[in-house]
Amino acid sequence: MVASTEIRARVDALRTELQRHDYAYYVLNDPAVPDAEYDRLFRELQALESAHPELICPDSPTQRVGGQPSPELAAVQHAVPMLSIRTETDTTDQGAVAFDARVRRALGLDDTAPPVVYAAELKFDGLAISLRYEQGVLVLAATRGDGSTGEDVTRNVRTLRQIPLRLHGAPPPVLEVRGEIFMRRDDFERLNVAQEAAGQKRFVNPRNAAAGSLRQLDPTITARRPLSFFAYGLGEVQGWAVPDTHSGVLDALAAFGLPVCEHRVRAAGPQELACFHADMAALRESLPFDIDGVVYKVDSIARQLELGFVSREPRWAVAHKYPAQEVATRLLGIDVQVGRTGAITPVARLEPVFVGGVTVTNATLHNQGEIDRKDVRIGDWVIVRRAGDVIPEVVGPIVERREGDPARFDLLAAIDHKCPECGSHVVRGEDEAVARCTGGLYCPAQCKQALLHFAGRRAVDIDGLGEQIVNQLVAAGIVKTPADLYDAARVNAETLAGLDRMGEKSAINLVRAIDRSRETTLARFIFALGIRNVGETTAKDLARHFGGLDALLAADEGALLQVPDVGPVVARCIVEFLAEDHNREVIASLKQVMRWPETEAAARPADGRLAGKTFVLTGTLPTLRRDEAAALIEAVGGKVAGSVSKKTDYVVAGADAGSKLDKAQQLGLVILGEEELLELLRQVDTAPLDSQDEFFEEKR
Repeated sequence: MVASTEIRARVDALRTELQRHDYAYYVLNDPAVPDAEYDRLFRELQALESAHPELICPDSPTQRVGGQPSPELAAVQHAVPMLSIRTETDTTDQGAVAFDARVRRALGLDDTAPPVVYAAELKFDGLAISLRYEQGVLVLAATRGDGSTGEDVTRNVRTLRQIPLRLHGAPPPVLEVRGEIFMRRDDFERLNVAQEAAGQKRFVNPRNAAAGSLRQLDPTITARRPLSFFAYGLGEVQGWAVPDTHSGVLDALAAFGLPVCEHRVRAAGPQELACFHADMAALRESLPFDIDGVVYKVDSIARQLELGFVSREPRWAVAHKYPAQEVATRLLGIDVQVGRTGAITPVARLEPVFVGGVTVTNATLHNQGEIDRKDVRIGDWVIVRRAGDVIPEVVGPIVERREGDPARFDLLAAIDHKCPECGSHVVRGEDEAVARCTGGLYCPAQCKQALLHFAGRRAVDIDGLGEQIVNQLVAAGIVKTPADLYDAARVNAETLAGLDRMGEKSAINLVRAIDRSRETTLARFIFALGIRNVGETTAKDLARHFGGLDALLAADEGALLQVPDVGPVVARCIVEFLAEDHNREVIASLKQVMRWPETEAAARPADGRLAGKTFVLTGTLPTLRRDEAAALIEAVGGKVAGSVSKKTDYVVAGADAGSKLDKAQQLGLVILGEEELLELLRQVDTAPLDSQDEFFEEKR
């Protein structure tokens, strides 16, 4: 059937676009689209040319590997072409079954013949490289280029410590090793941190970073980039009896001192191939480097020669891919979500796209800083990544496909600085990436978290009010703020007994626990409010300093900075929390139903020998719970800290004390057991000051 004008136009358009992507990838080191998008365009062109063979021409991307050598690097003619292999896009077990069936047909094997033995290995996501060794010495390293001609990157490759400059043992006169240069994920993260610190562009992913690093004109730049290498095959070989199997070849390369990936097996038949594919899929996210599939190769070299090649691909090998982790789609808009801690997260609303095995319509943009750094704008074509069970994220825009000059997105302006859930003010600290709702006690999005924190053992301690009960109370609309817990019309034994897994006895016990929690301390109450960056120690400092709730509510930032260990960040968090009318309304309601001593100054006078002394508790004490020991220390003016430092005066160690005890010993600090702590407290409580001095000196 003769191709229509529309089909011819589409073929021309696909060729033009693929050639443009080839140039961006192989020459400019700046891929414009993810692999999955390129593969989709390539397969469409293949299908059209297969249906209309008269349209096939020598310069079609389907007739070559793709790309041209960079004019800045010397061209290298490959003695043995570096061809690509066929991609099996069926990510199920049937991909392995289909490959095995093609191999058996090509070899003329019937159903009675034994299974074909294959070598299965990983498909690395990096840059293909050829290393030429002569008399065991590395003399040339070249990129794949267009498969026939690559680029000389020898000086750059010499900087990779994983690649031996001289092979071990007795290598042949000529040995060309084919492999992959890539970048580990942890190295990639460190590189991007360094890039940002130097005011330079971040890399989108490890593959781009590896390609850009290897093809630098200045090898000193490559030397600073953390590249890695795995060998996986051969090019030209002279004067060597090549092993009979591909597995044997890899073993020999490893013996020569070349790095070969440990994740490889010999597999008999398609089921063992499928098992390897599944095993590596399960391992994929824990690997220190990226892969996008596995590779199957007929293990017998003799059978490889028998099978030969078709077009640009060997018949004896296939790449069995996993669902794409990166794809391109359109950013339709940016919405916001309020997290349980009040964090305001921008969420990309996407044109639906299949990525990582699922259809994705939304992806996180993290925060305003990430939007600014990536320069993502509504209407852009963007790259979306989903790895394993990780929440999909927008990696960045495809700037060359941007239409016009759309406005940059301003999160705070988009929501008018107000929480979309409760209308409270949204703030973003000068040095903070995340914007937050300040309505912590009132905001519905934060309700469950606020209730659980408020009822916690170290807060007002409502025994029995766990996550399951809180979820039901909030879902039923019975409780919206902590103050609602003390409203008998809302929360009573009859109401609670009607909840799932809550019988009459449990309901009565919970009502009693709520009633008991009315009697608390000011420090516990302040901690229970859930003010960001206000932990137990800070809450106690605030209670001691102000002595009452009204004084704290009236304090401005300057007054808060007078509190020991309260710095500008904590003071600002307190001011922002208390500036929200919704929070003050809940606090006022709680004040009507709860009681605590109005003054909570330190029990000992300022010249008491434990006033200002810092203790750290670690391990399990014989009789005292940690909170009980802390209360005894604080009752005589001491302070309990969470970590050991040079400023620590005493470390109280119980059973199974860990790193805190080790650090205390290294610093030469005073270490007490429970009995010694109690003795110290008794001395302080009853002895005159000179006797206390003698006790402290003895302990030192």
